[in-house]
Amino acid sequence: MKKSNSLFGGIKENFPSGLVVFLVALPLCLGIALASGAPPLSGIIAGIIGGIVVGSISNSNISVSGPAAGLTAIILVAITEIGAFELFLCAGIVAGVIQLILGFVRAGSISNYFPNNVIEGMLAGIGIIIILKQISHAVGFDKDYEGHESLFENGINFGFFSELSGALHPGAIIVTLISMGILLAWDHTPALKKLKLLPGALVAVIAGILINEFFKLSGSALVIAPSHLVTLPTPSSLEEFASLVTFPDFSGFANPKVWITGATIAIVASIETLLCIEASDRLDVRRRITDTNLELKAQGIGNLVSSFIGGLPMTSVVVRSSANANAGATSKISAIIHGVLLLICVLSIPFILNLIPLATLAAVLILVGYKLAKPATFKHFWHNGKYQFIPFVATVVAVVATDLLKGVGIGLLISVFYVLQGNMKRAYYLSRETLDNADEITIKLAEEVSFLNKAAIKKTLKNIKPNSKVIIDAKNTSYITTDVLEMIQDFANVRAKEEDIEVELIGFKTSYKDYERDQHSHIVVTHRRAL
Repeated sequence: MKKSNSLFGGIKENFPSGLVVFLVALPLCLGIALASGAPPLSGIIAGIIGGIVVGSISNSNISVSGPAAGLTAIILVAITEIGAFELFLCAGIVAGVIQLILGFVRAGSISNYFPNNVIEGMLAGIGIIIILKQISHAVGFDKDYEGHESLFENGINFGFFSELSGALHPGAIIVTLISMGILLAWDHTPALKKLKLLPGALVAVIAGILINEFFKLSGSALVIAPSHLVTLPTPSSLEEFASLVTFPDFSGFANPKVWITGATIAIVASIETLLCIEASDRLDVRRRITDTNLELKAQGIGNLVSSFIGGLPMTSVVVRSSANANAGATSKISAIIHGVLLLICVLSIPFILNLIPLATLAAVLILVGYKLAKPATFKHFWHNGKYQFIPFVATVVAVVATDLLKGVGIGLLISVFYVLQGNMKRAYYLSRETLDNADEITIKLAEEVSFLNKAAIKKTLKNIKPNSKVIIDAKNTSYITTDVLEMIQDFANVRAKEEDIEVELIGFKTSYKDYERDQHSHIVVTHRRAL
């Protein structure tokens, strides 16, 4: 009975965030399918599977999976080269199998080597892109498809801004401003924030629909055109709906291009997923750690199921995950709810969803983008010194100017350059005794601790048993990278309290800034066995 009540409580607590993610995901799924040259329903199918199937298997509490903008170019070219979407679905099956294999060989551990300043830079860069890309939708000038995450794909197009200024739609601007006002009121008014089952995003969407319907009834010139509303297929019967679903043509497995495409999708989707999982764990207020190997298996199963029933390949997606975290999600139930809502609404009320102005959804996403790229984040890394700030800003600029993978790659190269300056001089050493049956553990940090040591420290902290005592000794430590310092703080302030772990921190400084000497560290773990 307790388990049932806990499940009901989890659904009640996470329904508002699941609803918000559903509202954000709906146009993204359709837009990405459009950009990929695939049937519109294929994006919705991927969103449903990403929510229900991947959400059920994964142990990530914040991340949400679905069709990803980072795969659009690969899919578009592949469908053209292979010849038909039915044949392309075989490549999705190949990608799913490869991701399952990657999960079983524990390839997910690569995510431990992404430094926090690069992950935060990726989030801030995506936040800026979200804001800039949604401005056109907010003013009623929808030149780009929804979910496109590259700002300057063919170089900076200054002509776009002159076109934008000459195509402002007053009705869309009114809807955007009212929607944003509602969202800000819900964020900053304690009484409204307590209305968990009535999230601000839902109120904003209802308001947007009602305002535009009023424009229609009054014959106003402010009415928002259908091209600026959500567009879903509206089958009138189950037979008509079934005809929209595409199944794979298994003869595609005889085509070498299918196998090459499947391998390419598996690699790109896995990297994007691991990046998003690392980012999602940082967005989790309880700082829970996701099993990345299980996540790769979940993504593999999700891509298999999606491809078998005509859906696009998927990844864990930053935009939806960020919206999920900002809406107050506490568990993966939120992602599952969003998938269920997609399924129910697409089957039952597509005609109502098609009344939603894109301007309202733009208001939701602009606020999500601001929270990802808020000035406080830039200030935080500035105060941490140039060795944290430069890779962070480089990642932000590169993500905005190119795309997610290239941007993160550039940020990683710069971070590694700084670290290797010191690590080339001295070897990294780790000595750790078993933590099993220990009730007291001492972790001694050496003179310098870099983000390259993050994986070992993270694994050590993860393996510490509840109801034990931990001493983390930094008396001889001159430098600790912000990544490791924040991880220790999260462990001491969040997980240790939840699991009744006694933590004693010795010798830590109030700040560790620009330390230019070689960055070398080791952890010596000792323990006293329980008597």
